[in-house]
Amino acid sequence: MTVLNTRISLVALACAFVSPSLLAEDSSLTNPAISAVLNGYYQTGERPLAESPDGFGLGETELALSANIDDMFYGKVTAVVEMHDGDTELNLEEAFIQTMAMPAGFSIRGGRFLSDIGYLNNQHLHTDSFTDRPVVYRAFLGGHYFDDGIRFNYVAPTDLYWTMGVEAFKGDSLRAADEHGEREFKKVGVYTLYSKIGGDIGDNSSWQAGLSYLRNENGQVTAHEEGEHEEGEHEDEHDHGDEHAGHSHAASYTGKNTYGADFVYKWAPNGNYKYQNLTVSGEYYRVSDFTPIDLHPEDAPSQDYHQGWYLSSVYQFTPSWSAGVRYGEADTQELHGDHFHGQKLKESEVSLAWHSSHFSTVRFQYTNQKGTNFDGIEDDNIFTIQYIMSLGAHGAHQF
Repeated sequence: MTVLNTRISLVALACAFVSPSLLAEDSSLTNPAISAVLNGYYQTGERPLAESPDGFGLGETELALSANIDDMFYGKVTAVVEMHDGDTELNLEEAFIQTMAMPAGFSIRGGRFLSDIGYLNNQHLHTDSFTDRPVVYRAFLGGHYFDDGIRFNYVAPTDLYWTMGVEAFKGDSLRAADEHGEREFKKVGVYTLYSKIGGDIGDNSSWQAGLSYLRNENGQVTAHEEGEHEEGEHEDEHDHGDEHAGHSHAASYTGKNTYGADFVYKWAPNGNYKYQNLTVSGEYYRVSDFTPIDLHPEDAPSQDYHQGWYLSSVYQFTPSWSAGVRYGEADTQELHGDHFHGQKLKESEVSLAWHSSHFSTVRFQYTNQKGTNFDGIEDDNIFTIQYIMSLGAHGAHQF
C-alpha cells in the first residue's frame, strides 16, 4: 500500500488522471469514467479497530478513473484521500488491469485490487449500509483487504451463477508481528481460494453463497522474549506487525489459515429495487494457527484460533428511506508479553438512511458495543451521522 504523508492538491491529482498527452495517444481513453465519492461524519465515541475517531471527521474521499484500454483489456485506478492526525494521506487502493476477451469464462486481473474473498470485501466502503465494516472485518482484514497481486477467475457455463478463483498477493498488511525486525517474510505471503454460487427464486428474490480460504505464509505470531514486558504492561501491538499499526488498513489479528463462509439474500417486488427492497447477509471467519511454535505450553492460549461473524438486514421501504440492523462479534486471543488473553467484542447497530437520489445518502446510526477485555475498551453507546455523495460516472455495484 502506498501512503503519502503530505498535503496534496485534488485538482492536480485529477489532472494527472487525465493527462492530455495520454488521451492523444489512444482515442479509446477520451471518454473514461471519472468519479469522486465524498464521505464525512460526526461521531460521539471511538470504535475499536475503526479508523474514524470521535468528533467531526472526513472518511475516505474516493477518486476513481476507469476505461476500456482496448478490446482486450480494462483498467482502473482508485485513490483514497483520508485525514489522520491532522495530515492528509493518499492511499492507492486500486490500480489494476483485467482481461476482457479470454475464452471459456476465464479472466485474469493483475496489479493492486480488492480480494474477492467473502461478500463485502470486494465492495468499496461507500457502498455499505452502515458507517463501518463489521468488527470481524476490522479485526481480520483491516476493514477491507486490498493488495498487490494477481487473480485467475472462472465463471462456469451453468444455469446457476457459479464462479471460482485463486489469488496471490504480497500480503504485507496481513503480516504478524516482527517487533525486533528479525523475521524473514516471504515475498508472496498470501494465497486465496474462493467459490460463489447464486441464482434467482422466482421473479422477486435472488441469493448467493460463498466459501473462502486464505493462506497467510507470514501470519504466525512470534513469541516475545520471556520477561521482556513488565507484569501488567499492556501490549499495544497485539499480534500484528507494528510497522502496519495505526492508520494503514492492516489486520489486527492474524494466523496462517483463514476460513470464511458468506451468504446474501435479496428481495424486491418483480425484481425492481428502486422503490422497495430487502437485503439479508451474513459472514463467518475463523483465523487459525497463530500460536508461536516456541511458546511454552503453559503460556499457550485456550484456543489456537480467532473467530468472528455478523448478520445484517437492510430494508428500503420507500425510494428515499432505508433502515438496517446488524449484530456482530469478534472472539480473539490477544498477545500480552509471552502469553495470551481471551477477549470478545459484541456490536449491535441500527441505521436509518435518507437517499435523496442514487448519488447521495445521509445516514444516522446507533451502535452499542460491549467488550470483554477487548483492547481495554469500555461498554459504550455511539451515535453517528454520516453523508456520502457521489460525483461523476461510477460503475455498477457488486451483487
